[in-house]
Amino acid sequence: MEYMSNQQITLSQAKQEASTIFLAKVFNWMAIGLGLTGVVAWFMASSGFAAQLVSSPLFMILIFAELGLVFYLSARIEKIQAGTATGLFLGYAGLNGLTLSMVFLAYTNSSIAATFFITAGMFGAMAVYGLVTKRDLSGIGSFLFMGLIGIIIASVVNIFLKSSSLYWAISLIGVFVFVGLTAYDVQKIKNMGEQGIMEQGGEAIQKGAIMGALALYLDFINLFLMLLRFFGGSRN
Repeated sequence: MEYMSNQQITLSQAKQEASTIFLAKVFNWMAIGLGLTGVVAWFMASSGFAAQLVSSPLFMILIFAELGLVFYLSARIEKIQAGTATGLFLGYAGLNGLTLSMVFLAYTNSSIAATFFITAGMFGAMAVYGLVTKRDLSGIGSFLFMGLIGIIIASVVNIFLKSSSLYWAISLIGVFVFVGLTAYDVQKIKNMGEQGIMEQGGEAIQKGAIMGALALYLDFINLFLMLLRFFGGSRN
């Protein structure tokens, strides 16, 4: 019995170590993506290109290109090479930097920085919760995904309605949705590490890390944009 107990402890420790290593890889790639987005956005705004882009048809082309990259990467991750997946993720982060350069035109630098730190704090707290909680968040994840679809639909409808009340409602609900998705995604990534992805070889590890990084990247960026609506100081 003692031998079996020691075996179980050793196996549990091995799973935890594998999960920790995998999580570190995911968060590293997420940080790289966020850093690339931030640098591109700041450079585009500082150079004056963002001001030209906002009134150009190229802006909408970039938006659709971003959506296409996310859908393609999600749908083809099992079939493409790890290097291709990595390149697509970095390409998406760079394109997102181009479109997010508009943020520097609309809001003051100090309010952007303050909102970034607020976002980082909330994101970090929910990431820790996703790591330590014993509660299975898969059911909540399905509910939050439905909430995300609702936000997208409501946002499209509000393009035509131009309702300020709906705008603020979408923003508030969006904060709760992306805060919840952060905890859900972190727990899902942790489970991937414990379930043996580290034993599947370099290709599987890298592709899994990229998809995990993309999920967390999207959670962070969208949470930041929702919070910016509340805390961002307008330049006008």
